[in-house]
Amino acid sequence: MSVIYNPITATPFAYNESYMEFEPCEALKPYIKCFWGTKKPYRQMKTDTPTRGIVTPDTCVDIIFTVDFTNNRIRGSFCGIDDRTFTTYDANDEEKVVSTFAIRFFAWSAVLFSEESMSDTRNAFFEVGHHFSKLQRAISPSLFDIVDMEARIRIAEEYLLKHIHPERKNTVLTDGVCEILKRKGNVKIGQLAKDIHTSSRHLERLFQENIGISPKRLASLVRYQYLWNDILFHPKFQILDAVYQYGYTDQAHLLHDFKRFHTMNITEAREYALKHVGFLQEKC
Repeated sequence: MSVIYNPITATPFAYNESYMEFEPCEALKPYIKCFWGTKKPYRQMKTDTPTRGIVTPDTCVDIIFTVDFTNNRIRGSFCGIDDRTFTTYDANDEEKVVSTFAIRFFAWSAVLFSEESMSDTRNAFFEVGHHFSKLQRAISPSLFDIVDMEARIRIAEEYLLKHIHPERKNTVLTDGVCEILKRKGNVKIGQLAKDIHTSSRHLERLFQENIGISPKRLASLVRYQYLWNDILFHPKFQILDAVYQYGYTDQAHLLHDFKRFHTMNITEAREYALKHVGFLQEKC
């Protein structure tokens, strides 16, 4: 599924000392979008003015370990699937040395590594141990001593490859997600259920338990993600072509749907994303 689908954030070109993305090994690509965080610890300066950012729905879920070397603390959190954009405000009340190590799962894959279902995780944050206690115990203790990102990834990959829960794999769920991705979110759930030989009610239950949202909502998010990719990466992007391709009623429907998920119109969203390109090119 990772071959046909590439979800992106509101700032996919972001690249700095506090945020970098790294691909997983081939065996984990069907489950993990990327590892991300800091390549090495860095000094976080005290700030009085918060830095504002936005987080848009990317159909992924994140496990995030934040390591505070100055105060000898590690915080692990799990962010469930989001179906709305929210604003972040990053302010630091003291100067300290920190690093971040995070795993970004495709939303339908995280349950394969968890001790709990994904029910009631939509738009929610948890302590990582609530859903991934074994993973926390395997990774967290090493984060003070092992600070290099590549070395942290090797530890995480070794654990993840050994701890996929095969009993949690469900053919109906997999078939449903695959069809939504193949059709780029342009799908009616009743017809989808018929196509994969199940009932709409059963499909709804599987999605809520294993992903945290309904199949209809996931389809909407996938359609938005394909549209956002086209807007950002296709130089000849045309709204009217996208209306037809993704099954929108008309141009107004597409524009309203995009802004509903992104909180910006297309021009504003593109400008916000591309403001990182210059720095990225300087690094290459």
